[in-house]
Amino acid sequence: MNQVLVDVNWLAEHKNEVILLDAFMLKVVGKEPIEYDKLTTIPGALAFDIETDFCDLDSTQLHAMPTPEQFTQKVRELGINKDSSVVIFDNQGIYSAPRAWWTFRLMGFEKVAVLDGGLPAWIEAGFDVAHELEAPDNLGDFEAKPIQTLVCDAQDVVSNIETKQAKVLDARGAPRFNAEVAEPRPGVRAGHIPGSQNLPFASLMDGECFKALPELKKSFSNLGLDDGDALIMSCGSGITACILILAAHVCGLTDTKLYDGSWAEWGSDESLPIEV
Repeated sequence: MNQVLVDVNWLAEHKNEVILLDAFMLKVVGKEPIEYDKLTTIPGALAFDIETDFCDLDSTQLHAMPTPEQFTQKVRELGINKDSSVVIFDNQGIYSAPRAWWTFRLMGFEKVAVLDGGLPAWIEAGFDVAHELEAPDNLGDFEAKPIQTLVCDAQDVVSNIETKQAKVLDARGAPRFNAEVAEPRPGVRAGHIPGSQNLPFASLMDGECFKALPELKKSFSNLGLDDGDALIMSCGSGITACILILAAHVCGLTDTKLYDGSWAEWGSDESLPIEV
């Protein structure tokens, strides 16, 4: 499996060949949440819990990436092997699944894709749903081999303000980026990283799926981006920035990094510069 994005028809045909992970999050920010009256998922899916199992709970940073040791243990508990193929989805279309996808990529695992449109697209296509998640029945042999160049910290971004080696894209909505509204998290300043450009993740969507490839590419070219540009993606807390990373990869823009701390970290640190 070489693609980073698959559609529901592909999944229906290959479902028995992949490990299916549901990476839904309870709190949805930046879009109108799709609500369900009870747990609803794709049959056979295992839970990929970003907020408890797959983040570093010892970190003061919100939604911090797990350590390689933490990730290895939790992924093995899902029965995932070194040679497994993994498809990830969430119940909002494309929201938190890209974060799970990029975490796998950061940990050196490439046979992983996101389901375009997620659970809503699966339901719309008329496929069966389940109301409980599967329990893993075996221990995998997965081993994380982290690629640290796929993630960066605040000091890397500070340095980049001077060097301009990479272009910084912010996935938050325009009102937050432009400091027209208060940040949803207490103690976080309004504004954006100096020199960054705004590309709201919602602008990449056609319904719950990504826009068609020509339109998706135009979203990046309209910002003056070229194919060889290095990109740093940021957002509120490192979740929706991964939507930008996934969209960039779909468009062939693969020199990408996640600023994991994102605005929750940057806006909380009075020593870091902001633009409004």
